[in-house]
Amino acid sequence: MTQPNSTIDPSEVAKFEAMAAEWWDPAGKFKPLHQMNPVRLDYITRQIAAQFGRDLSTAQPFDGLRLLDIGCGGGLLSEPMARLGASVVGADAAERNIPVAQLHAEQSGLEIDYRHCAAEDILVTDERFDIVLAMEIVEHVADPSDFIQTCADLLVPSGLLIASTLNRNPKSYMMAIVGAENVMKWLPKGTHDWSKFLKPDELTAMLVSANLTAVDKKGMVFNPITWRWSLSDRDLSVNYACAGVKPA
Repeated sequence: MTQPNSTIDPSEVAKFEAMAAEWWDPAGKFKPLHQMNPVRLDYITRQIAAQFGRDLSTAQPFDGLRLLDIGCGGGLLSEPMARLGASVVGADAAERNIPVAQLHAEQSGLEIDYRHCAAEDILVTDERFDIVLAMEIVEHVADPSDFIQTCADLLVPSGLLIASTLNRNPKSYMMAIVGAENVMKWLPKGTHDWSKFLKPDELTAMLVSANLTAVDKKGMVFNPITWRWSLSDRDLSVNYACAGVKPA
């Protein structure tokens, strides 16, 4: 198989390398992800359960499913997926993230296959997955279309891709760049490049171009009064997630 073009953006990798040690500090530089994580997990688990007919009330509803978490960071999503029974591979292009994730998984008594690699590195092997997660990473790759195609190619037939990113509009600039990075200082300045944000229709078009059927799309909305995140069918103005299914 021909080696696909790399979608890694070295400058983006360097940003997260510098923050690697803080992944599991809920008050640190990844505070926004810790706050958002329950909503992300709610969306992910619902989509997986719907696609594979799983009962979320059982102890390990994802038993027997193989899941790839691309851009796994310190394992904020990989660990709960493993607890729910999935066989998890966590991949990250930032080398320093991997030992952090491995140590935390070991301390938590979880077996997760963490790898310092890109999605393209896995694609050239024979490994394929029931589920691919690409959460908060699409806006950090060099070529989003190529990246989504790689994610789709990593799926088995009837496999599920779940991706999340940020919308590109004045509101998202104010919230994610001005608010999160400059005013609240939740993230270091320069963490996000607003020009790399994707409108929902643009991401949906990429799913379709990758021969996936777009099956769901929801906003992830932050309420500054209650200080909580929630899912929304209508408000995709800043953060949002979508799901696509590979043909059987």
